[in-house]
Amino acid sequence: MAPKLPTIWAQLPPTFLLPDAFLPLIAKRTVTYGWSTADRRRKPARFNQQTAGLPTLGQSPAAALERKAKTTPLRTGALAIKKGMMALYDTETGKRTPCTVVQLDRVQVVAHKTREKNGYYAVQMGAGWKHESNVTRPLLGHFEQAGVSPKRFMHEFRVKDESGLLPVGTSIGPEWFLEGQFVDARANCRGMGFEGGMKRHGFHGQPASHGNSKTHRAMGSNGPSQGAGSRVHPGKKMPGNMGGQQVTVQNVKILKVDSEKGILVLNGCIAGPKGCVVQLQDAIFKPWPAIPGALEEVSEAQQTATA
Repeated sequence: MAPKLPTIWAQLPPTFLLPDAFLPLIAKRTVTYGWSTADRRRKPARFNQQTAGLPTLGQSPAAALERKAKTTPLRTGALAIKKGMMALYDTETGKRTPCTVVQLDRVQVVAHKTREKNGYYAVQMGAGWKHESNVTRPLLGHFEQAGVSPKRFMHEFRVKDESGLLPVGTSIGPEWFLEGQFVDARANCRGMGFEGGMKRHGFHGQPASHGNSKTHRAMGSNGPSQGAGSRVHPGKKMPGNMGGQQVTVQNVKILKVDSEKGILVLNGCIAGPKGCVVQLQDAIFKPWPAIPGALEEVSEAQQTATA
């Protein structure tokens, strides 16, 4: 036999027949939906709702792009080859300034990355030249679609918005940068291979005498006992592979621009040996350079070269 319902239940209609005005708005908080003031029948939104009077959550891709907007360059960078170092002398004061020479070799725009398709804006740049017999067929199709020759080096540069996307096939030379502006130079530092603790971390080594036998450059014991668990802790400085990582040198000043030879002269030293690839882009900790006619100068240089 079914249980007898209270008499008040027979007097009120079911809740799904009541209008929304009679349903209470209850503020609830959950791990999945955050704060919400909507009724339970409506599916809550993923982020904070405006009716709750709380700020919108910042875990969305749009919020991430907004946070990086201030430090994302307005235009693309360029790929260059490090040729070596030299020095410039001031004829008046005699001051010697060490500098690095990099050369831009057939740098062209290969593809675009858009926010609608990829979630961010970027320009894919290619430099150098490679014989088609040494390029895979998918890459050959990629270059053929862009209308450029096969490139030896490829890299993409993030830009703030679609205004920084250059047309595919556009060539960039040293005139893309101005004398006196600052850039960030990224390159892989010189690889040392497998090195010991003295060279890799600056250890002093063991005593040179007093009974030491053939362990002068060895690091010695590295595993603490009892209190530390008789093990080697993660992150312990030990011998291993040294070098070969990407190093960014920020706020490098451009001293000279030679469009005829495709050369940029940078102040000071940058990472990497001779012949390495250097990524140059406008410095994020300096004011953006005002170059309104940079693209026009590039097109004029191309027309002059073809003529």
